[in-house]
Amino acid sequence: MSKRRDAMRDMLAPITGRASEAMRQAKPAVQSGALLSMNRAFESLTQDAVAAEALRAQIAAGAAIVELDPADIEASFVKDRLDGFASQDFLELQESLSQHGQILPVLVRPHPTSRGKYQIAFGHRRVEAIRRLGLKVKAVVRELDDDGLIVAQGKENLERKDLSFIERALFGLRLEERGVKRETILAALSVHKGNLSTMISIVRSIPEALIIAIGPAPKIGRPRWEQLAANLAARKDVDWMGLVNTPSYEKLSSDERFEKVMRETAPRRVRPEAHSHVVTKTGIKFAEIERGARKTRLVIDEQRAPEFAAYLVDRLPELLETFQAQRRPDKN
Repeated sequence: MSKRRDAMRDMLAPITGRASEAMRQAKPAVQSGALLSMNRAFESLTQDAVAAEALRAQIAAGAAIVELDPADIEASFVKDRLDGFASQDFLELQESLSQHGQILPVLVRPHPTSRGKYQIAFGHRRVEAIRRLGLKVKAVVRELDDDGLIVAQGKENLERKDLSFIERALFGLRLEERGVKRETILAALSVHKGNLSTMISIVRSIPEALIIAIGPAPKIGRPRWEQLAANLAARKDVDWMGLVNTPSYEKLSSDERFEKVMRETAPRRVRPEAHSHVVTKTGIKFAEIERGARKTRLVIDEQRAPEFAAYLVDRLPELLETFQAQRRPDKN
């Protein structure tokens, strides 16, 4: 048995016993007419009541695996994944469940506001895959408060070790924005206080819409996300929204999308200034020109061209008008 399965078994323990006999539907005696209909109605009500009572007992004990309708199960109140249910990993999970069935149960709690509904602590992808297959979900139901659900959700993610840096950081930020205590967030993510502060600081520096557009970027760690945050702070002119809304961008993998945004937001290279001289026909250098990215500087040597600078300054407006007139299209 794998370490993960052992860890999951410990978390879900104790899981004992079979489903209550009261959960099984007894076959009604063969009858006819109005008496048959009445007996069936009474049997249905009785079975529903007994089944509900048995389920409540199992929930209270937290010790049994029950089968639930996926329609009665809602996601956790805090999302921790960015790739949804479109990744190759999810499709492979769905295929595995189709062929081999559900081996590990999910963990849910009774929904805090909707009677008869449940909320996932962990196992979101399994629930969705089983929902699509039209099957029942094997689940352990436990009474959990919000903090308990968050910690269980975080611990399961840690056990899988497949949430990327940015997913974990965004999960931490979402918890903090909901007013969850730092102690609970630290327990859910199993990080030190300083690391959590850094994670949240980075994710606050990057627009959430851009993070979602990039996706989980599983190969991209903290240093590169830090660099992207620094790029965005320095390059406020970058139209990243136009970039991520192109068809070619959407076809890239999540890691490739990150790399593309990284390149587009990289600091501009400063072109070295080009120096040249203005020389008369007789070879006298009387002016120096410095061309930069945004400006051109003309320096006139007053000793070699006395009073020429003053003459040029006076003529600049006229020269500009002449230049602009030459660039206008002919209206005739």
